[in-house]
Amino acid sequence: MRSKSRFIGAVEIGTSKVAVLIGEMVRDGSVNLIGFGECQAHGVIKGLVTDFKSASDATHSALLIAEQNAGVKIDEVYLAQSGGHLEGFYNQASASVNAADNTVSQLDIDTVCRLAKAKALPEGRTVVHHIRRPFYVDGKMVGANPEHLHGQRLEVGYWTVHGSESVIANSIHVIRGFNVLVGDMILSSLAAGTMMTTPQDRQHGALVIDIGAGTTDFVLYRDGGPFMTGSVPVGGSHLTNDLTLGLRVTEGQAEKLKIRHGRAITMSRDKSEKVWLNGDFAIGDRQFPRRAIELITEARVQEIFEVVKKKLGAELAPELCAAGVFLTGGTAKLPAIADAATKVFGIPAVLGEMPPGMDDKLNRPQHATVLGLLHFGLQNRAGTGSGRQRSRGLLQKLFTSS
Repeated sequence: MRSKSRFIGAVEIGTSKVAVLIGEMVRDGSVNLIGFGECQAHGVIKGLVTDFKSASDATHSALLIAEQNAGVKIDEVYLAQSGGHLEGFYNQASASVNAADNTVSQLDIDTVCRLAKAKALPEGRTVVHHIRRPFYVDGKMVGANPEHLHGQRLEVGYWTVHGSESVIANSIHVIRGFNVLVGDMILSSLAAGTMMTTPQDRQHGALVIDIGAGTTDFVLYRDGGPFMTGSVPVGGSHLTNDLTLGLRVTEGQAEKLKIRHGRAITMSRDKSEKVWLNGDFAIGDRQFPRRAIELITEARVQEIFEVVKKKLGAELAPELCAAGVFLTGGTAKLPAIADAATKVFGIPAVLGEMPPGMDDKLNRPQHATVLGLLHFGLQNRAGTGSGRQRSRGLLQKLFTSS
């Protein structure tokens, strides 16, 4: 019965929008989507809360809209994490197998995992995700569960993502002001990645890039699971800013020009070709060189991809990324952006698509993260996630204090 249902929310507090999705958990562990709310964001720059009251007001409005649409109250939420404050590193450990017959036990697994996660963080930093990579026994990759296998040495490594305690605390306190429990924090890149790729894509190797307004998040998949993640504080709003400066227009006018005439690869060759700002010939309507608009947006898109490529470094090997590059996020709607990505990464790129059967209102690239939050979070709650380990220390500290 509905009275026994549990209602889980997914919250993405972005630079341009706050999105909230409500799902009703059912007995088989799946979830029915029953409510959605969205508001223009305020007080957030490059994924960071800079004005707590404004960010809280916008988030609470989106939460209220979602609850009103669903006709229920949210029990807890999964909260997306993004922004340049996030960093990652890889740490690997090995341990001898204890049993006389060299059979790997759960104790051996627990020991090597603990050692691989033991690297200390600088003061003021907290773990957001421990992403486990495949196990190795005597130098041979054995996948996700080496228990009962035979060998003398067990190895495993983790890609550990950590962030600023104060930045994360601010976003959690925004939710806390709505009297809702934050059940877990989930990287935006992992959330979007689960929606944009299939298990087969992840097994073959894939790169998912989510280009939002203020940040660009990415996740590289290998051997069926997330291998490396990152977030850079550059996104679609930077295209708008460059148009504002280059064309000497207002931010609102620049956003219009970007949406209507921007391209990730310049197509116009005629320097004299003009486009109208509004096209209604009203007072104040102006013309601008199409080529200038395209050159500005092309340069910024290329820069975003080059930054991501530099972050990935040697880990981005074409032969280990056979499924290609998948693009999502609001800025992914820019014409020719897949061609631009292919040019920079040297790997075929496509616009990511939502799974079939998605509601038309949600079947948009800018909603990939909030949809993925529910999917990814529920996978890990059920213990079926791809090597991701919870780290609830900061959440416990915040909710048991005061």
